[in-house]
Amino acid sequence: MQTAGCSLTAQQPINNVVRVTIQALAAVLGGTQSLHTNALDETLALPTEDSARIALRTQQIVAEESGVANSIDPLAGSYFVESLTDRLEQEAQATIRRIDQIGGIVPAIEQGFPQREIAEASYLYQKQVDDGDKIVVGVNRFTEGDTMKAPLLKIGPEVETGQVARLRSVRASRDRPRHARALEALHGVARTRENLMPAILEAVRSYASVGEICGTLEKVFGTYREGRVQL
Repeated sequence: MQTAGCSLTAQQPINNVVRVTIQALAAVLGGTQSLHTNALDETLALPTEDSARIALRTQQIVAEESGVANSIDPLAGSYFVESLTDRLEQEAQATIRRIDQIGGIVPAIEQGFPQREIAEASYLYQKQVDDGDKIVVGVNRFTEGDTMKAPLLKIGPEVETGQVARLRSVRASRDRPRHARALEALHGVARTRENLMPAILEAVRSYASVGEICGTLEKVFGTYREGRVQL
C-alpha cells in the first residue's frame, strides 16, 4: 500500500505528516504487507532528505511504538469496519460488471469510461472542498496564510549536465553491434504476442537507454492519446 498522495496539501505542508501517519496506521490495521509513506513536501517538489526520513520514521514509530503490529487483525469483528468492507466490495463488483458490459477494460478505456469516472470523482471532491462540505485543515478551514512552510529540494542545472555527460560516455563505450541487435530483437518481439521482458532485459544489458527502449516500442505500439492511439 501507499499513503494517499492526493490528500497531501500545498498549504501548510507540515500537516501532511499527520495525514500520512493516520493513513499508515489505517494500512496496518487493514493488514498491509508492504507500505510506502509519502513525504510531507511531495505536493510541492521532490522530497528532501529530511522529509524522506520523516516519512520513514513515521512507519517505524507506527510499527515499534503504537503496538498495532502486536495483533494479526486488531479490528476483527468490528461491525463498522466489516460493513465498510462489504460496501466497498459491492461497489467494486458493480463497477466491474459495468466494464464487462462494455466489453472489457480496453474498450472501456477507448470509450473513456475510467477517465470519466476519475474526472467526476475529482470534480465532486473539489466541489465538496470549495463548498466547505468537506473540511481540509489549512485549505478551507483553520487557514493562517503561509505560516507553515517546508524547505524544498532544489536541483541545480549541474545535475542535468552531469547526467548528460554520463549518458554520452555510456553511448561512446558500449558494444554498438550488440546494442543494435538488442533493439532490433526488441522491435521484432514487440510485433508478436511473446513476452517482452527478456528482450527488454537484453536491451538493458547492452546499455540501451530508457529513451531508446521506449522509442523502439513506440514504433510498434504507437503513442496513446486521450480517446485514440496515434500510430
